[in-house]
Amino acid sequence: MGIFALLVRVKAAKKPTNALKIILPPVFMSSGALMYVVPQFRLTSMEIIEVVIVGMLFSILLIKTSKFEIRENDIYLKRSKAFIYILVGLLVVRLGLKSILSATIDYGELSGMFFLLAFSMIVPWRVAMYLDYKKLYRQLHGI
Repeated sequence: MGIFALLVRVKAAKKPTNALKIILPPVFMSSGALMYVVPQFRLTSMEIIEVVIVGMLFSILLIKTSKFEIRENDIYLKRSKAFIYILVGLLVVRLGLKSILSATIDYGELSGMFFLLAFSMIVPWRVAMYLDYKKLYRQLHGI
């Protein structure tokens, strides 16, 4: 999945973007929260707080490496070489944490934690991207 995300990101930088392309991924991902209907995946309040904080901290790296530019009267995501390294680094950290924590935390609970971690990373990142996009959109269209 990490390699797939990298390929999608590289390919996306070649086409103009729009608000829907920015907003829809977290919306689609939110359906994964249905896992919490099953008691095996539920988290304690403290685990939720910890995971959301870590996810938001990880999102800072994504936010810092995601910038837009205006080209040919369209808005494009700028390619960043650092983004690929950061995404791979985050993937390695997540896999490392998963292997370490799997010794002490139940598999279902750990799955719930890592879903929430990913969601807590993606939502702030996409909100920041949307705000940057809207700023350039207004500039481009003179609004």
